[in-house]
Amino acid sequence: QVQLVESGGGLVQPGGSLRLSCAASGNIFGADVMSWYRQAPGKPRELVATIPRGGSADYADSLKGRFTISRDNAKNTVYLQLDNLKPEDTAVYYCYAVLRVGRAREPFNYWGQGTQVTVSS
Repeated sequence: QVQLVESGGGLVQPGGSLRLSCAASGNIFGADVMSWYRQAPGKPRELVATIPRGGSADYADSLKGRFTISRDNAKNTVYLQLDNLKPEDTAVYYCYAVLRVGRAREPFNYWGQGTQVTVSS
């Protein structure tokens, strides 16, 4: 079964840092684009950052400079480093990826289950 499994969320004080991880597993042969989204209570899901397999990362304008996305293609894993966190960063963070599945290596979209990040003193 192909899936994305996230980890690394939790409770952190304002100004603190967290590192989120998202690992793809199953019958896959690599990942194309990998991204992080977030959804705060009562708000729509929004793109945080995205990184293509061989290209440069891109970020939501409001988050540039505080968040850093990276990936390890050998591990089919994407990371999100969250620095200088603010209470308004509180949300469920979701991983998204286009994975190459099966011997035909067809592209399919997958979402992780989400990991809660709470920024509070």
